[in-house]
Amino acid sequence: MEPLYEEYLANRGTIVKPYYWLSFSLDCSNCPYHIRTGEEARVPYTEFHQIFAFPYGPVYPQTKHLTFYELKTSSGSLVQKGHASSCTENNTHPESMLFEMKGYFEAARHKNNAIRHIILYSNNSPCNEANHCCISKMYNFLIMYPDVTLSIYFAQLYHTEAEFPASAWNREALRSLASLWPQVTLSPISDGIWHSLLNSFVSGVSGPTVFQPILTGRALADRHNAYEINRITGVKPYFTDVLPQTKENRNIKAQVALESYPFNKVFPGQYFQVTREQPQPNLTPDFRVPVVFVLVPFRDLPPIHVRQNAHKPRIIVRHLNMPQMSFPDTKDPRRPPMGMPVERVEITERVASTKEADEKMKKGKK
Repeated sequence: MEPLYEEYLANRGTIVKPYYWLSFSLDCSNCPYHIRTGEEARVPYTEFHQIFAFPYGPVYPQTKHLTFYELKTSSGSLVQKGHASSCTENNTHPESMLFEMKGYFEAARHKNNAIRHIILYSNNSPCNEANHCCISKMYNFLIMYPDVTLSIYFAQLYHTEAEFPASAWNREALRSLASLWPQVTLSPISDGIWHSLLNSFVSGVSGPTVFQPILTGRALADRHNAYEINRITGVKPYFTDVLPQTKENRNIKAQVALESYPFNKVFPGQYFQVTREQPQPNLTPDFRVPVVFVLVPFRDLPPIHVRQNAHKPRIIVRHLNMPQMSFPDTKDPRRPPMGMPVERVEITERVASTKEADEKMKKGKK
């Protein structure tokens, strides 16, 4: 098969052009080598902290996309690890690059038939928007290779909220992808997976830094992601809640933390239900204070136990027409704000000749 990509040997792995025509660009710092394998796939801790919002949780929307991956055999042996970054110049997402027809993953599977499991760790969940079609490409890849399983872990959901025009497409595509269970699982990054990422894909960290506690803001975001992906797909994700498990005050503390969080749009309030009989404490949580957790070696866990999805797999169809969305009326920038006193003055100007002025003066004397 003629490859779509070009791969070059580096000091600690390989660097890959996902499309052979890419070249160095001033608009994209990662061009042309968006895929890196082996130890070349490690990123600095500052980059991991900014893109994955670890350990404090999301504070602002993230525009960059970064996906770490592992290719494994059926016995769990690691064949290859790597990462793919988004291209800002060509507006291409990592999943689109990896699962492209005749792309890198297809070539890797063609060369090594022992690859049976793909694990993705992404800062954003995959989308199916017109310019990317990431989920459609994943879906087609899995149909082509039914003996390959795919586990997707994400740090935040991407464009699934109603205010995004493509949210309906993304949610429907996530449901279609999840309907391939048990071949596919969609879960939020949580608990020990964070520490595994630090250990395998982040450079310059070791010892206590790798096993630093999960902070409250990050734990709340992970809990919200688990709730939302279950609500969207109907499939229960693999998720370890590291927040304190005291039955009496667990929901109260989560609710108060939610209300005081600076980016509270990430955590809809309706998820945490507090009954009227429960007191409302006046707490101001510090999101840098660690919470108690138990590290679970998730790689050794048995397959995820979830209920069978009643919906049969559906082929994802790319829509040609945008779904009907209701948008609020835009304000006229020329209209003054309500309540502002406005004084309207009408000025007319007329230039009269000297002859006309003299005639008016004569008439006035008569």
